[in-house]
Amino acid sequence: MKPYFRNFLFVFFAMLFVACEPDEQPKPPPAGDLESISYDPQPYTIEVPDNFPNLPFIEPGSMTVDGVELGRHLFYDPILSADFTQSCSSCHLPAGSFTDNLATSAGIDGVNGTRSSMSLLNIVYNDEALFWDGRAITLEEQALLPVEDPIELHNTWGEVVDRFKAHDTYPEMFRKAFGIKDSEEITKELAAKAIGQFEKTLVSSGQSKFDREKRGEYFFNDDELAGELMFNDQTDETIPEMECAHCHGGELFTTNEFFNNGLDAANSLDDFIDKGLGAVSNDPEDNGRFRAPTLRNIFFTAPYMHDGRFETLEEVIDHYATGGHVSPSIDGLMNDLRNQHNTKPVTEEQKQQLIAFLKTLNDVKFMENPAHQSPF
Repeated sequence: MKPYFRNFLFVFFAMLFVACEPDEQPKPPPAGDLESISYDPQPYTIEVPDNFPNLPFIEPGSMTVDGVELGRHLFYDPILSADFTQSCSSCHLPAGSFTDNLATSAGIDGVNGTRSSMSLLNIVYNDEALFWDGRAITLEEQALLPVEDPIELHNTWGEVVDRFKAHDTYPEMFRKAFGIKDSEEITKELAAKAIGQFEKTLVSSGQSKFDREKRGEYFFNDDELAGELMFNDQTDETIPEMECAHCHGGELFTTNEFFNNGLDAANSLDDFIDKGLGAVSNDPEDNGRFRAPTLRNIFFTAPYMHDGRFETLEEVIDHYATGGHVSPSIDGLMNDLRNQHNTKPVTEEQKQQLIAFLKTLNDVKFMENPAHQSPF
């Protein structure tokens, strides 16, 4: 065999051997790979309308410009889902005041959940608990759950964090947001903190008719004024009270508390199909209770209730006017409504007046705020 041919065979088999070797695992980035990137955290100040209550306590230094920006990217990025098709924003869209306008939402596998997505408007003020059933206490805790929910994003946080580490821009963004020194320090907890920072910025613009009226820049017309009086139970003897402000009072138009508003009949506390807060607290007295959502931008968040059963505000008002369905844990105000409206029913004109007032809570500027939109 000629020498040059022997050399050729040697090279050929060497290459064949290398080709048959198993793929090498990608090496993790070196320690300190992000230290060359500047870390200069600038505090982020949440702006609230003058007529709003003071913000709840926010730990100093926990809100930064870069943290909010990272959170905005993660909120809108389908990188969180197993098949790269859905994100947080899939169920919380600006055009629906951060709902998806569906009775129940389908996850990446096409399976629908049992609850309607809640608006995130003014969520920074929630000092009770999150979700319809209160199963999360903080926004950071809430942000962790959808990723691994088999009906929602159906992924694992381990997979998502690996994607962050290998991403073209996220390691740098995590560095700027949290001061980490290398990509291996990226965690699901930091991701949840960033998403929580962004969600805390979703505060009303203060440009609704209601807010402008409080500042003397707008005056309610007759229907809006009549609706406001019914909403706040400030009517005379001839006009029915609606008891709205008890659960949806104050500038936020929610107490963030949990109520049984008579959606389902039950002979006993164990008869509720969806136990709501009771399934979380394990207290039978909480069965059938759900969190009262804000009524700000309610005109844009249909359908209504925790399961989206009502498509219109007229249906919602009709439900309250009848006092709902009887059950052991029903709120006493529903019984008051039932008794009152048996003798003093709500007229069609009064329903429309109440809706006219609710429409003064429309805040289109909030939904169109560029800072709240997708960065992609």
